[in-house]
Amino acid sequence: MSLQVQKKRIARLKRHERVRKKVNGTTERPRLSVFRSNMYIYAQVIDDSRGITLATASSQEKEISKKGPAKNIESAKKVGLLLAKRAKEKSVSQVVFDKGGYMYHGKIKALADGAREGGLIF
Repeated sequence: MSLQVQKKRIARLKRHERVRKKVNGTTERPRLSVFRSNMYIYAQVIDDSRGITLATASSQEKEISKKGPAKNIESAKKVGLLLAKRAKEKSVSQVVFDKGGYMYHGKIKALADGAREGGLIF
């Protein structure tokens, strides 16, 4: 890994830690956490007060990856819709959005828009 890549990664982790000091998921309003790798995007709905994951979705799942490549914005939106559906099954309607230190554009924004379309409020 090059030095520049390491610096970018450390900067993102610092931003994520800074945000996590204030953003906590509760039982009434869990945290929607996002992680983006070079190939896939992952999202979880987490209740931090109990320390459990309520719902999860990723672009690696068969429902999303069989419809085309998993690297694009459309698949991120499908992940958001799938996560919202699974969260609704667990009777979660309101969440706090934790973008994981990433900028709010591209795949992160598409995932958030998909979750909103699916019925999550944040």
